[in-house]
Amino acid sequence: MTDVRVVFRKFGGALHWNHPGRLLGEDEHGVWVEVPGGTIARKGDGPPVTWETTAIMLFPRNAWWTASFNAPPHKSEIYVDVTTIPEWRDGEVTMLDLDLDVVLLRDGRLVLDDEDEFAEHQVLLNYPPELISQAEETARWLLDAVGESKGPFGGAHMQWLTMK
Repeated sequence: MTDVRVVFRKFGGALHWNHPGRLLGEDEHGVWVEVPGGTIARKGDGPPVTWETTAIMLFPRNAWWTASFNAPPHKSEIYVDVTTIPEWRDGEVTMLDLDLDVVLLRDGRLVLDDEDEFAEHQVLLNYPPELISQAEETARWLLDAVGESKGPFGGAHMQWLTMK
């Protein structure tokens, strides 16, 4: 398997979550990457954080989000970051994290998270109006898609779990 680097940045370019992963392959939903339990990640240049559970990440080719499908006992089953369209180059996938997250918890609750951070960053980081509307539209679409198990949120990640 090919190693890749996953790099989230904030609007303006500041480094956010970044960590290694292993390219699993592609399908109609996008590019799939495994992030094994025990992976060391960093938030910006902060201290290393060890992720205890495996995640299968999906990077769509032309959509404003990235998804993590987390193995138990992680508290969230599906965690989707609203982002700019993921871009691939030189063994790295990168995107701008736009704060809003759609989270399906193991207990079945569906949550739109970090609305306060999104509102704050609109002012602090000077988000352009078209970025704000795209992020809000994407979050609404994701709430429906994840909540109704549509498209890649209907179990498409399961086949990639067996490829370890």
